[in-house]
Amino acid sequence: MNWLEHRVPPPLVATFFGGLMWLLAPLAPGLVATAGWHVWGSVAVLLLGVAVCLAGVLSFRLARTTVNPLRPETATALVDSGIYRHTRNPMYLGFAMILVAWALYLDSPFTLLGVVGFVLYMNRFQIIPEERALQALFGEQFSSYRARVRRWL
Repeated sequence: MNWLEHRVPPPLVATFFGGLMWLLAPLAPGLVATAGWHVWGSVAVLLLGVAVCLAGVLSFRLARTTVNPLRPETATALVDSGIYRHTRNPMYLGFAMILVAWALYLDSPFTLLGVVGFVLYMNRFQIIPEERALQALFGEQFSSYRARVRRWL
């Protein structure tokens, strides 16, 4: 399964799991009887997720390094400032938050399986291979960063 490493763009992975969540939603009744809270809650989490993604992109742009997740070996800088002081993967965290927002909107407990699937896929086929590439590029600097900042939160 190593052929999946760095093959599928993360936004496409998130879209796939979002579609899966939509298919799973009818399998279980909603969590709440009153309409409304899940819509407002989903909008709040969605906006936060988008902000986290954009903060990650902005930090990369300011450091003038690649944002392309399919080519981590082309990184020219190890970004450890801004949102990267709190999470090593803010763009992926933002996508996960957007999927949580979608789960809240769909109002079905089964939809959370899509968020779990996204996180597991990203860890195995995107993040771990990225970390290998960053370790090869930045050595001790990346080891130190990895020791003080968590992968997700």
